[in-house]
Amino acid sequence: MEQRSGHEQNADQIAYWNGPSGQRWADRHAAQETLLGPIADVLISRANPKPGERVIDVGCGSGATTVAFAKAVAPNGFALGLDVSDPMLSQARALAPKGLPLDFALADATVHPFEPASFDLLASRFGVMFFADPIASFTNLRRALKPSGRLAFACWREPKENPWMMTPLMAVYKHVPKMPPLGPEEPGPFAFASEERVTGILKGAGFVDVAMEPHNLAMDIAIGGGLDAAVDGSLQIGPASRALQGHPPKTYEAAKASIREVLAPFLKGQSVALQGAIWIVTARAA
Repeated sequence: MEQRSGHEQNADQIAYWNGPSGQRWADRHAAQETLLGPIADVLISRANPKPGERVIDVGCGSGATTVAFAKAVAPNGFALGLDVSDPMLSQARALAPKGLPLDFALADATVHPFEPASFDLLASRFGVMFFADPIASFTNLRRALKPSGRLAFACWREPKENPWMMTPLMAVYKHVPKMPPLGPEEPGPFAFASEERVTGILKGAGFVDVAMEPHNLAMDIAIGGGLDAAVDGSLQIGPASRALQGHPPKTYEAAKASIREVLAPFLKGQSVALQGAIWIVTARAA
């Protein structure tokens, strides 16, 4: 793997997304895109990319959002997908349709040397909550935007508002100790849940007119595959999966049975839908 140098405070995240966890996300890219596709639709609608614009897609993962932005700004625009995960970017490069105006960069957005004032839109679907120093990261990203540039990203709201993640985790906690809680400013999936914190970060990085719009969605964690698929998905990635790492097979099987028990009441046809809650955050560069 060739990794450009990143900010030293982001080293743990870079290691995480290039290790087994990053590979699991890459291997599940199709399933995850089915699950998270509706959120991309909301984000892209709100970001409103226009033909001819240049877009930075931060934390692009396997590239589905970058492709969507590239289609929206084609033929004369450009979309740059940025991520620290080599496994996911390998998928992105392999899956992106030929002929679209896009490229991918294995890079840390905190220190990546963007050409100043060269992009119209900064966007992200769940790719900005993992910065160790988010003000520094967004300051670097804002410098890449034209004075007329704008920002739009999706991030998760509070854990209690996202039972699609927390319900399986609570079932696992019947069998294993709880993971150490993350501090309110530590990188993680819920690091941007606080409206006050996100507004402070973006204003501290020089953005103006910050707005945060709540959206609720039904998350089919079975992605149409029935109860077994919902249970297996909960065990492969996400907080329930992390809580079970390192525990013996007997514990794993007991936790799996508990997840199945708590998810069964949500089964309707082949779907297992629980609530998800996000912010769509928007701002202007100047």
